[in-house]
Amino acid sequence: LLALGVVVALPTLKMPAVTDFASSGSGPVFAGSMFPFVFITIACGALSGFHALVSSGTTPKMVQKETQIRMVGYGAMLVESFVAIMAMIAACIIDPGLYFAINAPVGVIGDSVQSASQAVANFGFTITPDALAQAAKDVEEASLLSRTGGAPTFALGMSEIFSAVVGGTAMKAFWYHFAIMFEALFILTTVDAGTRVGRFMLQDMLGNVYKPFREVSWKPGVWFASAVVVGGWGYFLWVGVHDPLGGINQLFPLFG
Repeated sequence: LLALGVVVALPTLKMPAVTDFASSGSGPVFAGSMFPFVFITIACGALSGFHALVSSGTTPKMVQKETQIRMVGYGAMLVESFVAIMAMIAACIIDPGLYFAINAPVGVIGDSVQSASQAVANFGFTITPDALAQAAKDVEEASLLSRTGGAPTFALGMSEIFSAVVGGTAMKAFWYHFAIMFEALFILTTVDAGTRVGRFMLQDMLGNVYKPFREVSWKPGVWFASAVVVGGWGYFLWVGVHDPLGGINQLFPLFG
């Protein structure tokens, strides 16, 4: 649906192809060198182990015979790449000033439209406090400042595209919240699958110490392993909410 909207609306990419942040490593969204961050971004699932977990537990259940492996495995990679391109288009059609106001942590831009406007100007882009307030009003949000994580950015980009095709500005808020709901469902199923596969692997490992853990029908083992996995991603979620820099100080060192 988003791809069709892009073809019909033909939105203009407003984000520069290359910014000074790529070489300076002083970007407001992520302050660090482009390398190795670009590889972590592109290969996040491979580096985090998520691909290995899914390929070991979930993907084999989709394959009935060997000839289907290419379609399931390689086809999934192509679809994932297609989704990534759609997300990049949605982000890049947003005004750069608004993009950085949305994605920079509150510790960098402050919590008012005036401070955010000044911070964005220091980044080399321009957006007025009134424009920031109007952008939030258009999608019926109290504020769009420091809505980090990517979901609000993607939703705003989708609303720009869809409202250009159907409904105009009057429908922009509807499309924005439609996209937020869609993303919530997508994230929910991803977290559910990751938690389930992580539980399988943890139970299998703990089974080397205590054999009942390997039995997926043994409820205490299921509850314990589930609690450990949920506690793991729940911790990073909590840190991301409470850390003014979005939790990056906790996550990035994990990659060495």
